[in-house]
Amino acid sequence: MNDTEPFQQARAAALRFLTYRPRTEAEVRSRLRRNFPPQTADRVIDDLKERGLLDDAMFARLWRDSRETLRPRSAWAIKRELIAKGVDDGLAAETVQDVDDEESAYRAALSPARRLRGADFPTFHRRLWGYLRRRGFSDSVCRHTLDRLRTELAGEDHPHQ
Repeated sequence: MNDTEPFQQARAAALRFLTYRPRTEAEVRSRLRRNFPPQTADRVIDDLKERGLLDDAMFARLWRDSRETLRPRSAWAIKRELIAKGVDDGLAAETVQDVDDEESAYRAALSPARRLRGADFPTFHRRLWGYLRRRGFSDSVCRHTLDRLRTELAGEDHPHQ
């Protein structure tokens, strides 16, 4: 039943789409429905899920891990990104529940803080505050992170205090 030509074409298209990066079920379904009937797209989705090639929970974990490692964001921002990619709200919330916003904010701000080390305090504060807020961190997390960075960077400037 699954060896019809439209099914094979749709499956090949889905597999090509998945070669670039992992995708959510919603992303694959949206892509397939551009060129194939909804029932064909649904059959392909079911087939890919059965084969373990399409798994929203795995996608969500990979996305969270990638964000934490390469481009730190707040748990709230990562959750919003996952939902925008079609991950179920509950699964997205579960995936980010163990994200440490304080540590993520620190890692996100460390490099820009070092570049701003010579800036006056208002400039340092304003730029880093905006940088962290754009990444979804709360005011309290921003405040703690800026205090921590200012203290650490002041210690680096005066190592023999």
